[in-house]
Amino acid sequence: MKLKILFTMAIAIVLSGCVGTPDSEGWRYGQKSEFLSILKTDKYMSLCNQKKLYEQVKSSGNTKLMTKLLIAYTNNLANSCINMKSFKASQRAKRARDIDTYFGVNYQKVKASDIQMKLKAGQSIEQILQPYIPTTPQFNALIEKYNILRKSKDVNPEHLKKIRLNIERTKLMKPMMGTHYTLVNIPEFQLRVIENDKTVLKSRVIVGKPNMQTPVFSERMKYVQINPQWNVPDSIMRKSYIPKIKANPGWVAAKGMELHKDSYDLRSPKVNPATVDWSKYPRDGKGYIPYKLVQVPSLKNGLGRMKFIFPNKHAVYIHDTQSKSLFKREKRAFSHGCIRLSKPKTLLKHVTSRYSGKSLESVESWYGSGKTRHLSLNKPLYVHTAYFTAYVDETGTLKLFNDVYGYDKSQRLTF
Repeated sequence: MKLKILFTMAIAIVLSGCVGTPDSEGWRYGQKSEFLSILKTDKYMSLCNQKKLYEQVKSSGNTKLMTKLLIAYTNNLANSCINMKSFKASQRAKRARDIDTYFGVNYQKVKASDIQMKLKAGQSIEQILQPYIPTTPQFNALIEKYNILRKSKDVNPEHLKKIRLNIERTKLMKPMMGTHYTLVNIPEFQLRVIENDKTVLKSRVIVGKPNMQTPVFSERMKYVQINPQWNVPDSIMRKSYIPKIKANPGWVAAKGMELHKDSYDLRSPKVNPATVDWSKYPRDGKGYIPYKLVQVPSLKNGLGRMKFIFPNKHAVYIHDTQSKSLFKREKRAFSHGCIRLSKPKTLLKHVTSRYSGKSLESVESWYGSGKTRHLSLNKPLYVHTAYFTAYVDETGTLKLFNDVYGYDKSQRLTF
């Protein structure tokens, strides 16, 4: 086994063109020239706060400093050049103002000893950096647009800054996004299904309000619920519905809802809303509410006729909606955090035919029955909710969007 590993490493070294006698730091001539070439154009936009060190390396050729710079460059590529300390503080401040907000960060561990070991083993710099390069096509697409625009005489500096920040956001996304995934770009109010780097389906979406923000995260889609019931989360109960129930207990039945004791199961005991002391559950309070509000499957259901489930701690999913007129608006931040879809049947057909073992005919019959059914996925399809205020679309056009949740302001660069 050891011989096989050594043979493989030897082949890699030969192919990398880095054969030669290493210096005391482990650098070979080919590695030095390759790294300096990458730094000259800042190929991976990760020099960031290390420009002073770069100038020292250029003028001195000191390989100890070069190793230090390689480790810093790799870390900036893996984990972005966003000041995470100040960003986390801004997120805490938002939550203190009763704003539901979450921006997932996928950190990659960069060990200096691993970088040095690969360097001394003769791996090329490209090979060393490869595991940390973002897998979303937006990384290279945005870098290309940035490099073109910054050479333009009449470029808007604010536009350049926006593109640069969005390049950094690609570094925070899930390292392995998959070849087939659903991308929800929140500031664009747009959903795309992307397969092998090609957009095969697009749909307008409605996202969370500025005070009930759709979280930025990644999870795998597991199933579709057809003719769903809506289980109202406790947080939404407190903020939106308990005041309405207190004012008019009959509001529950009028909305096609039922109140149940301790369970979202429609077979559990029903409770008369007028008999509950709702003052125990103030709007700004927290914690468990022993009464569960359920909207039963019907044409009145706020989730519409289907919801696409990718289990997550945020209780967020993609779903149909009765409020179709809202899709005509340019700015569509109206939900409690979930993602409302303008073309739910189109997505259902695509998921059924490409990612499930069921026929379109059988799923259509489920849809028409009015009864709740589950369509399980048997192939991987990740859902990535993202926050790109600069995005290169499927035609190669750079598009800039408004900062709906204020992340352009709160995510500051380290340089």
